Amino acid sequence: QVQLVESGGGLVQPGGSLRLSCAASGFSLDDYVIGWFRQAPGKEHEGVSCISSSVGSTYYADSVKGRFTIFRDNFKNTVYLQMNSLKFEDTAVYLCHARLESREHWGRGTQVTVAS
Repeated sequence: QVQLVESGGGLVQPGGSLRLSCAASGFSLDDYVIGWFRQAPGKEHEGVSCISSSVGSTYYADSVKGRFTIFRDNFKNTVYLQMNSLKFEDTAVYLCHARLESREHWGRGTQVTVAS
């Protein structure tokens, strides 16, 4: 079965860290561009970060630049999002997306809540 499964979300205090994982099954992530998106209540769907398939080029939204790091482990067929210095406004459901030409897959998301 082809699927993406996110994990690693949770409740964290401001300034804390979390590492999200996006694990693929049923297909290889090697050739896919992987993106992390987030959806917060009352806010638009936001692209947070993505990483290319080949040289591992990365992109970050201005809102997370310098705090989040995306990286991939092709041996584990997993992409990670390291989130440091978390802020209240980072609270959202984080979703993983994989795209290769016309093929794309979405995970169901993992909740990140930043609260004191």
